[in-house]
Amino acid sequence: MNKVMITGATGFIGSHITRAFCENQVKVGCLIRKSSSLANLEGLPVEFKIGDIKKIGDLTRAFTGYDWVIHNAAKVSDWGDYDEFYQTNVTGTFNVLTACVQAGIKNVLITGSNSVYGEENSLLVKDEKSPYNSHYRYLGDRLFPCKMNFYRDTKALAKKEALAFAATFDLNLTLLEPVWVYGERELNGGFYEYLKTAKAGIPLVPGAKQNKFHVIYAGDLARAYVLAYTKQLRGRHCILVGNQQAENMARIYGLFCAEAGLKKPGNLPKTLSYPIALLMEIIYTLLKSESPPLLTRGRVNMFYDNLEVSVEKAGRLLGFRNDYSLEEGIKKTVLWYKEQRLI
Repeated sequence: MNKVMITGATGFIGSHITRAFCENQVKVGCLIRKSSSLANLEGLPVEFKIGDIKKIGDLTRAFTGYDWVIHNAAKVSDWGDYDEFYQTNVTGTFNVLTACVQAGIKNVLITGSNSVYGEENSLLVKDEKSPYNSHYRYLGDRLFPCKMNFYRDTKALAKKEALAFAATFDLNLTLLEPVWVYGERELNGGFYEYLKTAKAGIPLVPGAKQNKFHVIYAGDLARAYVLAYTKQLRGRHCILVGNQQAENMARIYGLFCAEAGLKKPGNLPKTLSYPIALLMEIIYTLLKSESPPLLTRGRVNMFYDNLEVSVEKAGRLLGFRNDYSLEEGIKKTVLWYKEQRLI
């Protein structure tokens, strides 16, 4: 039986991936830091290995004896220093692949992002052949860079370098590129923040009525990883993973609020929310704040932009389609929030 090592296993998406592999009777190892909380992996039959993705020696020792590596660790945020994003997302990915070669591992799954193709407002349905377009052109971006681009740009760089590295060393590399993910244990992706805002009784938030948004329930995404592992794909592949279709954003947040028993806030026009977000970013940047403001240009634009991708390749290569409807996934997610007394 193959043994699978997972980086970033303690986080939101990583914990769902880990559970899915354990449920499929696969032997799993998890790379963790000494400071990592193991709460999301409680009760799972996994082997823990201490290491840092910024240290190749740590990784090589941790990976030795494993047959597969699922690299899920990343800095996912819209705030922070560019160097931190680069060291984690780009250098970290290079280190993981280098350690795979040193440990004799040929099969690698990496968590990519649909954002490498661009998250600008577009009626075009993008797919894996779409050009790289990670850098969003925000107002004032040259003077005050929007840090959401730090994430997007470094994920694009990591993807380019990973594909080149895998081709050079003949690794079997599959990049799974999920759309926006929701589910149990999601606390920083936007959906939980929206529910907290609704519960606080704030009457208006950024939002529109017509734009579509592509999402996937974390349990379904985790199953895509198991399918990619089972299929034993050879060569290099990039695969967008999401629900069969994009949904109206207002409907998504409406379902979240209805399931939580909350009134959905009204939509604040972009002409009002965007200037506020820019001002807040400027102030927080000048103050060198380690915490992000409530609104940023990146956060605001996501509420108004149309974002759709094709998941045809995931169905064709992996036989994947989402098991959970939007309603079912949101019901499971909100129930978890309630059980944890988070809302």
